[in-house]
Amino acid sequence: MSDDQLIASALAILSRRMRATDQLSSPCAVRDYLRLSISGREHEVFVVVLLDAQHRVLRCEELFRGTLTQTSVYPREVVKLAFSANAASAIFAHNHPSGVSEPSRADELLTQNLKSALALVDVKVLDHFVVAGAEAISFAERGIL
Repeated sequence: MSDDQLIASALAILSRRMRATDQLSSPCAVRDYLRLSISGREHEVFVVVLLDAQHRVLRCEELFRGTLTQTSVYPREVVKLAFSANAASAIFAHNHPSGVSEPSRADELLTQNLKSALALVDVKVLDHFVVAGAEAISFAERGIL
């Protein structure tokens, strides 16, 4: 079995477990899933994990795809997705193909804009992860959120 096949199998198992569990009880589980699913990309992607009131996963979607150094994220589309899933909360993630996991000022501003937009429809933002290689930085753990 090739490395790519092995990774694809692991992602499938993690996806099933993530959706089957009663709730996302630890940032570690989300971090592991995100590291496996988006760290190896050669372009930036923006992922939204939507949760119900008990933190069960409703949807996990790669919503935007960008270039090597940036992704355009449209708050209107994030709000539409959250509203259509009847989500109570959301977790964001995006990757840095450069391998540098440190969040940029633009990442922080985007997170605040999304948080404000979703607050208008009573959806709470729980976290935003920046994934680079084996690292995944949590905004919530850093007190940025």
